[in-house]
Amino acid sequence: MDSRIENLNVSVEQSIITPIELKKMYPLGEKHIETVNNGQTIIKNILNGSDKRILAVVGPCSIHDIKSAKEYAQKLKVLADDLKDDLFIVMRVYFEKPRTTVGWKGLINDPYMDNSCEIQDGLKQARELLVYIAELGLPAAGEALDIVTPQYIQDLFSWTAIGARTTESQSHRNMSSGLSSVVGFKNGTDGNIDIAINAMQAVAASHNFVSINPEGKVAVIHTLGNSNTHIILRGGKKPNFEAQHVAAIEKKLTDLEIVPRIMVDCSHANCYKKAGKQEVVLSSLADQIANGNKSIMGFMIESHLNFGKQSIPSDQSKLKYGVSVTDECLDFEATEKILREFCDRICEK
Repeated sequence: MDSRIENLNVSVEQSIITPIELKKMYPLGEKHIETVNNGQTIIKNILNGSDKRILAVVGPCSIHDIKSAKEYAQKLKVLADDLKDDLFIVMRVYFEKPRTTVGWKGLINDPYMDNSCEIQDGLKQARELLVYIAELGLPAAGEALDIVTPQYIQDLFSWTAIGARTTESQSHRNMSSGLSSVVGFKNGTDGNIDIAINAMQAVAASHNFVSINPEGKVAVIHTLGNSNTHIILRGGKKPNFEAQHVAAIEKKLTDLEIVPRIMVDCSHANCYKKAGKQEVVLSSLADQIANGNKSIMGFMIESHLNFGKQSIPSDQSKLKYGVSVTDECLDFEATEKILREFCDRICEK
């Protein structure tokens, strides 16, 4: 390497644990495998229509504290079992956060929230939590943001999202074509639907790309393609969850000979990032389903133990327990209330 022309803006290169080493530290038993496999199978059945339940991806905007995440998972598991006839609830377990400019990038990148960026520790914490949640029998949902970290934790996800900022990314489409889970593609931050539809079509095909293998070596990955995909409506410059928006997407997909299977994100631009307004979105979805809509197959809710959001303080002893450090979230009690009301309303007709 010639330092005159290479790595001019790199301060240090740090080796970390390989995927296979991390998996040996947090191995999977039959219970964990059963949870993930059962989750993947049921979600695929919901996608193809053979399971008539609605998929509900529910949980914190981001995971920043393992203790509160475990407590949330325990509560959600009880609720999931209680509503299992109408909903298939999976826990939203997001470890990576995309940033428009700068900011905290999530537990994997900066687990101590102090800009120390101890990524190896973040990967350990992430896998340890996912193993815990799988042991409960609760499937997990995540966002694949970094294209290398899935080698460390993707085996524990039953459903995967590709975010609004990365749906158009060729690297993320390549990666998604090899994922074992169902993958949901969000419309763009400006509301662009076409990039999500293009992603679905691209991901169904096989791809070849450079990544790492479980031993941490650079490898060419050859994928078979993933046809288990769907669109996520998350709003853009304005919300896009109402019946007229859903109908327009149905027509666009049908014209392309794609079976319309649509998930609606009740948070983000659909609720103007006001957690309490997620109830309005969910109420609209309940009405649409009760009135005969067959294309809405799921929804997302941002929810934590307690309501609201908080900035990350320099003195982390001042962090409020169970309160989001990214987007505003509903508290668990309000979440349970609106989920129960949703189930009641879709069963009325």
